[in-house]
Amino acid sequence: MTATVGLDEGYSALRDGFAALRLERDVVRVSGPDAQSYLQGQTSQDVAKLGDGDWAWALVLQPQGKLDAFVRVSRRGPDEFLLDSDAGMGPALVARLARFKLRTKVDIDQLGWQLVAVRGTGRPELPASPSENDLAGGAATPAGASEWAVPFEWGGLAGYDLFGPTVEMPLGATPVDAAAYEAVRVEAGFPRHGDELDERTIPAEAGLVEASVSFTKGCYTGQELVARIDSRGSNVPRRLRGLLLSGAAEAGARLVDLATIGEPVAPAAPGSAGKEVGRLTSVARSPRLGWVALGYVGRSVELGATLAVRDAEAKGGGVEARVQVLPLAER
Repeated sequence: MTATVGLDEGYSALRDGFAALRLERDVVRVSGPDAQSYLQGQTSQDVAKLGDGDWAWALVLQPQGKLDAFVRVSRRGPDEFLLDSDAGMGPALVARLARFKLRTKVDIDQLGWQLVAVRGTGRPELPASPSENDLAGGAATPAGASEWAVPFEWGGLAGYDLFGPTVEMPLGATPVDAAAYEAVRVEAGFPRHGDELDERTIPAEAGLVEASVSFTKGCYTGQELVARIDSRGSNVPRRLRGLLLSGAAEAGARLVDLATIGEPVAPAAPGSAGKEVGRLTSVARSPRLGWVALGYVGRSVELGATLAVRDAEAKGGGVEARVQVLPLAER
C-alpha cells in the first residue's frame, strides 16, 4: 500500500499540484441498441448529445421527482454508456433502471472496476483510454494505465478519474489520503450519497439541477417536480450550504438559531435549546479555512448568518457556524 502524505501537503497537491488517491465508486454499464433512447427517458440529462468519450452529470429520479441516484454518465460507444455513482449505489441503480426496461433492447449490469482519482492544476492532461492491446501488454502512461478515463469538475475542484478492472496509481503523483480529499470535497460542495443525498432529496435542495438537468430534451421519469420547482424560481424549503465552523463538530449535529436559545420552542425535544434551522451533513478540517462543513439550512436562514452547533443531545461546546454559498471561497 502506497504511503500517503500529510493533510497540508495532500491538500495543496489536490488544489495546486498533481495528486491521486483510490476512491470507491460504483460503475453501471447500460448497453444495447436501445441504450441511448432508454437513458434519454430515464435520466435528467440529454444523453443523445453526448459523443463517444463525452460525459455529463445526470439524475436518476423517482416518478415523484425525488432522487434515486446522482450519476456521471459517459458514452463509450454508439450503444454503450457508463453511469458511475457513489460506493454502494450500484445495486440500487441497476434495480431502478431495470424496473422500467420492459420490451427495451438494453442490458444493465454493474462492473467490478477500480477507480483512481486524479486532481490538481498541475496534473498531466487527460489520457486517452488505451487499446486492449496496450492493456494486455501492461502499458502505462504518466497519468496511469486504465480502461476508461472521465473528467471531473465541480465547484472549482477539477481533474479526472481512471477506471478499469485494475488501475495503476499515476507515475509522479502525490499520494493523498481520505482526510485531504474530504477537505476539498466539502469546500467544493460536491454532495455524496449517504451524507448529503438520499431517497428524500429534492434535486434543487442539493444544488444539482444546474449541472445535471436539461430543460430542452423532452420527457423523462421524475421530470414534473424538477420543472415545477424551476418554474417557481427554485424556491425549496431548505438548501445545501457551506459552513465555516469555529471549532470541531460532528456530522448530524443540529444548527440552531442563536436568537432563539433560551426561549421555549414548540414542539421541543427534551433538553433542546433553541429553534433548529438545519443539520450538518459532512465535516472536514481544511488547512486553508479551518473546520468546514456541508449542511442543509432552512430557506429563512440568510447567507452570512451565524448559527449555534448542537449535538444529538442538544448540547453545545461553543461552536458556531457561519452560513456560506458554495463553493466555499477563501476568507
